[in-house]
Order: sequence, then structure tokens, then C-alpha cells
Amino acid sequence: MLLVPLASGHAEGTGTLVLKTDNGDHTYTVEVAKDAGEKARGLMFRRTLPKDRGMIFLYDPPQATSMWMRNTFIPLDIVFITEQGTVLRIEANTEPFSTDIINSGGETAAVLELNAGEAGKVGLKPGDRVVFPGIGTEKTIETENSGLW
Repeated sequence: MLLVPLASGHAEGTGTLVLKTDNGDHTYTVEVAKDAGEKARGLMFRRTLPKDRGMIFLYDPPQATSMWMRNTFIPLDIVFITEQGTVLRIEANTEPFSTDIINSGGETAAVLELNAGEAGKVGLKPGDRVVFPGIGTEKTIETENSGLW
């Protein structure tokens, strides 16, 4: 099990992520935490997170993940995403500074952090689709385009 402290510095890259819910598509600009340092730092020490922003943590290979809110000022919604690009589980309205462990509940290819209340606001639920390069069908497209097939 990998323990990554949730939510300091900014991650290297950004990308566009789409949450596909029953009430439509919802687009976010997300920072991408790829390496161990970025994953460990997450959104720690930040005082604000703009409305349509978030951070995504990518895991290859997929794995069970655990997080906490130590040193995180911002309450967050944490969305655990499967290799197929669907929402596995949502931990809504996490408590800032908590050291309680938040488990994924299964293998994840990604974990998305959004402002607290955002998942409920857009109607996100387990089984909804997440579109982002490197997960779900986006991973298949990248592999096919890489000449590996």
C-alpha cells in the first residue's frame, strides 16, 4: 500500500480533465503529480485552490493508494479513479490537517483532488467517467499512437 500525504510547490505539468456525469461534462485544469516528490507534496501548504482547478496523481501500474491531509489547509474532495477511467470512490469534504488515513478501496490509476464540495456540485458518483491522458480509453489511444501495436 502506498501512503501519499495529500494536498508547497506546484507540480511540473498541467492538463485538462473532464468529469462526465449524468448532468453533463465538467472541465478542470489540473496539475499533474507524477514523481514521488510531487505526489508527497500534493497540495500541502497551499491556502487556496482556484474554482475550476485540481491536482491529479497518476499511478502506473495501478495500485491501492492511501492519503491523508497533513499540512493541507484546503478542504478537498478526493476522487479515486480506476485504470478504466471510472470513479471508484469519492472521499468528500476531507478535514484539513487530519492525519486520518483515506484509503482508495481498490486499485487506482489516478487520484484527483478538487475543492471540497465540487464532486457533489457536479453530481459526480462512482461509475462516472473521467477523461484524462494516461487513464482509461485515453491510455489505449496513447499506446496505439505510440507505434507499439
